[in-house]
Amino acid sequence: MFRSAKEALSHLKSGDHVFIHTAAAAPQILIQEMVRQADRLTDVQLFHLHTEGEAPYLNDQYEGIFQSHVFFIGANCREAVRKGRAAYIPVFLSEIPQLFRRNIIPLNVALISVSPPDQHGFCSLGVSIDATKAAIEMADLVIAQVNEFMPRTHGDSQVHVRELDFLVEGHEPLHEAILGEISPLATRIGNFAAELIEDRATLQMGIGEIPNAVLAALHNHKDLGIHTEMFSDGILPLVERGIITGKFKKKYREKIVSTFLLGSRKLYDFVDDNPIVAMLDCSYVNDTSIIRQNPKTTAINSAIEIDLTGQVCADSIGIRMFSGVGGQMDFIRGASLSEGGKAIIALPSVTSRGESRIVPFLKEGAGVVTTRAHVHYVVTEYGSAYLYGKDLKARAIALVEIAHPDHREALLKATHERLGSLKNWV
Repeated sequence: MFRSAKEALSHLKSGDHVFIHTAAAAPQILIQEMVRQADRLTDVQLFHLHTEGEAPYLNDQYEGIFQSHVFFIGANCREAVRKGRAAYIPVFLSEIPQLFRRNIIPLNVALISVSPPDQHGFCSLGVSIDATKAAIEMADLVIAQVNEFMPRTHGDSQVHVRELDFLVEGHEPLHEAILGEISPLATRIGNFAAELIEDRATLQMGIGEIPNAVLAALHNHKDLGIHTEMFSDGILPLVERGIITGKFKKKYREKIVSTFLLGSRKLYDFVDDNPIVAMLDCSYVNDTSIIRQNPKTTAINSAIEIDLTGQVCADSIGIRMFSGVGGQMDFIRGASLSEGGKAIIALPSVTSRGESRIVPFLKEGAGVVTTRAHVHYVVTEYGSAYLYGKDLKARAIALVEIAHPDHREALLKATHERLGSLKNWV
């Protein structure tokens, strides 16, 4: 069953459709060997969500050999997408597994990372389940890098060696994402968002400075739950202090539910063989009908810019693709339909260059990830605006009030020009 990477990857053929495991689970030893065999290959189509670490198949020298199709644009492939060396596929995270299971995107090969098999022959997908389970089910050939640094997680992560065609021993530490100090700006945003979160709420949030700032502001909350597409180190202090208990969740009560995770070695050690963490297929985790069943589901997502009517762009800067649709709409909708739920968009009021991120119009070519009809709360460092149920003028005024003071006058003028007189509104 165990083979060298060279022998296992020799079964990769020109024209194959290949899935690559997600985020910190990207199997670097298999990836490096695939690239070493590039001279014998052409037209290999790669499919993946964002991956961490090196992505040498995106280098210009492999044009015509490897072509990447990405469901979410990570930092390591952003430039390749811009240059056309990689292509973005817009899709909800919840629906990626069905692209494979319905053979809309057929797969010949899956390159994955797993923990060593236990005494019963089961390996674990560890830190990334997402669409990987579906890829394993549908691929003709599954090649697994067996890595002793991969934590064993509970839930949907178990894969028996019978499902794996080749095992390649390759022990290397997982990629870590370690965030620095939380800035005063992020702290202000986090504090305003935390004010909207109630005790016994079920939370969804991602990785980054603002999600960590929100979590850091929840030290006085009680009995919070987690049902999220991903999490990072920010939840650990809340678990240790008994603030995250999951006691009032309806789905996977008292469990931390996620589909992938990314953080430090401390986080990976925390989830290793930890029965309170359930790593599940993203077709379940991000299913709106599941999300809505947990009471007070509170989804906190970010944006690149938002216009005065509430349209949210979260995947592009104008025509330049930056990230992806991901699970934002899955959770925005699920939280909105949850009993007592809240859907929150949190972002700084300005860019690093001082440009307002609350704008009269989205940039030309910008995509609308969350529509104006789906937005409930918007939070900046100047407070929160509640848009749900408000007409266009009322929501524009609410957004102006949380915009940066340097831009408020111009935004009020733009509101007047776009929506008519504000004489009776201000």
